[in-house]
Amino acid sequence: MTDLEPNDRQRTLIEGTEGLYLVDAGAGTGKTFTVTRRYANIVSQEGVDPDDVLLVTFTNNAAAEMKERIVGHSRYGTRELADAPIQTFHSLCHDLLEEHGHAAPTHLGIDDRITGSTRIVENELVEGALFDGFLDRFGDDHPEYDDVFRALSDPGELLGLINQLAAKGVFPTADGWYRDGERHLDGDFAAFKRQFDELNEPRNGGSRQSTLRSALGRYGRNKCYLPDAPEKEAIRGGGKAVPEGLAERVFDDDREELKRFVHDVYHGYLRFALRRNYLNFGMLQLFAFVLLCEDHALRDDVAFEYVTIDEFQDSSEIQFKLALLLADTDNLCVVGDWKQSIYGFQYADVDNIVAFEDRLDRFVDQLNADRERVSFPTRPVTTVELVENYRSTQAILDFSEHALRVPAASRDDVDAAAVDDRIVSLESNSDRDNTVIEAIRSDEEAAAVLTKIQDIVGSESYRVEGDDGDLRAPEFGDVAVLTRTRDFGRELLGTAEEYGLPMAYEGGIELFRTDQAKLLLAWLRILEDDGDRGWAVVLERAGYALDEVDSMLDAETYPENAAAFREELRSTATVGGVARRVFARYGYDGATADVVLHTVQSVHDATTQTRGDLIRFIERGIDAGSTHDVHDGAGTDSVTVQTIHATKGLEHPIVILANMNSGRFPPAGGNGGVVTYDDPVGLRQRKVYSADAHGTPHVYDNWRTDVLRACTPRDYDEERRLLYVAITRAESHVVLSAGEDPNTFIEELPVEIESIVPDVTARPTGTAEGTGLEVETPVSAGPRGHTPHTLMRNEVFEAVEGGRGTEFGTRVHEFAEAYALGEDVDPRNDDEAHVARFLDGLDGELLVEEDAYLPLAVDGERVTVSGVVDLVHVTPDRVEIVDYKTDRGRHGEPEYRKQLSVYHHVVREAYPEREVGTSILYTETGTRHTIEPLSLDAIRELITEAD
Repeated sequence: MTDLEPNDRQRTLIEGTEGLYLVDAGAGTGKTFTVTRRYANIVSQEGVDPDDVLLVTFTNNAAAEMKERIVGHSRYGTRELADAPIQTFHSLCHDLLEEHGHAAPTHLGIDDRITGSTRIVENELVEGALFDGFLDRFGDDHPEYDDVFRALSDPGELLGLINQLAAKGVFPTADGWYRDGERHLDGDFAAFKRQFDELNEPRNGGSRQSTLRSALGRYGRNKCYLPDAPEKEAIRGGGKAVPEGLAERVFDDDREELKRFVHDVYHGYLRFALRRNYLNFGMLQLFAFVLLCEDHALRDDVAFEYVTIDEFQDSSEIQFKLALLLADTDNLCVVGDWKQSIYGFQYADVDNIVAFEDRLDRFVDQLNADRERVSFPTRPVTTVELVENYRSTQAILDFSEHALRVPAASRDDVDAAAVDDRIVSLESNSDRDNTVIEAIRSDEEAAAVLTKIQDIVGSESYRVEGDDGDLRAPEFGDVAVLTRTRDFGRELLGTAEEYGLPMAYEGGIELFRTDQAKLLLAWLRILEDDGDRGWAVVLERAGYALDEVDSMLDAETYPENAAAFREELRSTATVGGVARRVFARYGYDGATADVVLHTVQSVHDATTQTRGDLIRFIERGIDAGSTHDVHDGAGTDSVTVQTIHATKGLEHPIVILANMNSGRFPPAGGNGGVVTYDDPVGLRQRKVYSADAHGTPHVYDNWRTDVLRACTPRDYDEERRLLYVAITRAESHVVLSAGEDPNTFIEELPVEIESIVPDVTARPTGTAEGTGLEVETPVSAGPRGHTPHTLMRNEVFEAVEGGRGTEFGTRVHEFAEAYALGEDVDPRNDDEAHVARFLDGLDGELLVEEDAYLPLAVDGERVTVSGVVDLVHVTPDRVEIVDYKTDRGRHGEPEYRKQLSVYHHVVREAYPEREVGTSILYTETGTRHTIEPLSLDAIRELITEAD
């Protein structure tokens, strides 16, 4: 909607630049459009510069998009906004600490400093390996905690607890807890008692037992408690409700040792990380918060006149408080939608937006308890509701509201009236009325989904809006299959591959459960001890029958080619080299293999792990289902498969919400960690070790924690919000799909479920070719194609004298490619010597002669601009695009800018979390010149002119 005028409610926010604003921005209501227009309006005021305005969003990609949009509506250009504070909380805290916070750890009693070289560990697998190394050392140094460790089934779970406490704002000091952190660990009995009493109220006017007493009917089942645990009869009592004194009895527990243990692990890990010169995202926020609390002069210096927080429903408690500390005035605007708060597992707290005013007052009081840190008034708060939806039909919007009211399980009790009071209904801007909302089920669900996709593609019954605004029959690229968990997506991809249907997975996969990782693990096991577990996988992969495999394992005689490959791997010095050879042997050269290689090598490089340690690390990754983002395209016209979490913020003409089955959505809940933190019960230990209770050493269940869990039943609200998010991704049509055991959601939603018999038609193979660097948005190949050179004016080059010709340029490019690939070539002239010197100075991964494809919609048609990038230099934080030019001057640079701008947008899409730089290396002099890329709109204009 960038070409539209704002509607009345959007205009209210755009023009309302002063004071406190709470913005309810429903799905598809033009939130980014409004926020960026408002920002442009703020910086248009006299005396206000971009450095005075903080705009926080939750991904680097979103921040880049906002900068691009602001450029189009303000007097500031891309270069002027390059360093403007339009960024994520994490990058904001990183910048603050890098410039001012070297001594921030001293406020927590830690002598180590944050240095300019302190790295940020983003990969959870790498950090998990580092944390395991820390725990090994901590356990050796603290024998007093042996009993606690004996009760932990997975000590690595403590890292999640630390991150959770950091997001809550609970930090350890050398001898205690920072500010009022310990209060959180002790819980809130008054809040718990209110919850307890509500659950303990007899139902049906007193004729039926309370929900709590009913839940405690399972007390002690499959449990083993210590001798002091009360019997079931004492817990449940003899009436319709449990005894009144039970609330205080279960809440009160001696947690002093547990708190000391968590404190020492937490504080010890902060010291460990600083000594190893790294921080994670939670630590960035932790130290930035402490710094702003303690350094009053600095807080005044860095505070902003205007602060806007986007996606506020995804913020944590500490992020809310950081926003308050960074606001110099009451010009604070928070924008979000409680219905789309789905990142509880990443410590997002929906109450930040649901109870904004209450939390605003409470957090300001906490921050000002010992000194005024927040000086602006907290009233009035102006509420703006954005309700005009520019994405979906009204039928889809109405249907999506049901998702917020339906129960998620048979024991789930939804207060529909309370939900209705909170919902602000959306109004569709579309006049389309051809929406299909349907539900299917089949015992062969994956095949049934593919059958439905084939029914949809090309069907006039499922027409979608084209670029010209007219309705057209759908293509494969118009369809997205969304799932709550990843397992069904993997199954669906495998089935689609069997039938030749074009399908691409986007988002996080369970990396170490892929074939690439399992085969690498098998060969690492073979190299480590020549064991059966490795050989069995390799031989089965080679096609041997089980009896043949057993025979070879018994005799320890293996096929000659496999044994020869083992010796070849033994001669390979590095883990990365082993992985590359394994993947080459099996033909794995796609995105998944690249991510496995990068992850394994990162873990090996970041730690002191031996090959045996690495094997155990991969095994733990398999057990835990550790995930990693992998973008594995299947061409431009293919069905997209994503988890619901990964699709937030996106839109698709047709959404198939699949795997709507019991135990899958919502997922069957586990028991969680042994050491847990929850509001309002505080820090708890679910299992305890005793050496002599009942006469034998054993890990026992904690009866108090079991009762507390019955008092705090599972919260299904976030699952309902996930369902809402999935439905509101759809523009035109929604299909729900289930298998043998449909979940409560699909049974309760107002849609008939049709049983279907799968009938998938196989397609010829090769219909969906993969590409190199490709923009991930599924866009069908258009009737017109361009290269960057067709956008350039040739007359700029025709009048130049003294050129060395295309043949010379080709030879230099061929040398550059060969040298970058490590081939045995020597420079033949000064140009090649300059190229070699330049390449020798690079320390990242070199991608040479990469195909680049940029699909765009131009004047209602689909156009793909394709070219070849000379060099892409990839480092952990940055990606550099380099183009070699043999010109004897910079006369052609304005035209080369067009070429490099295309490459810039392709690479930025391929690496959304990293900075992207674009430059020309003039080979005659060996000098590099940075190129400021054109916007996508400018490239579209060039295409229009070229046509």
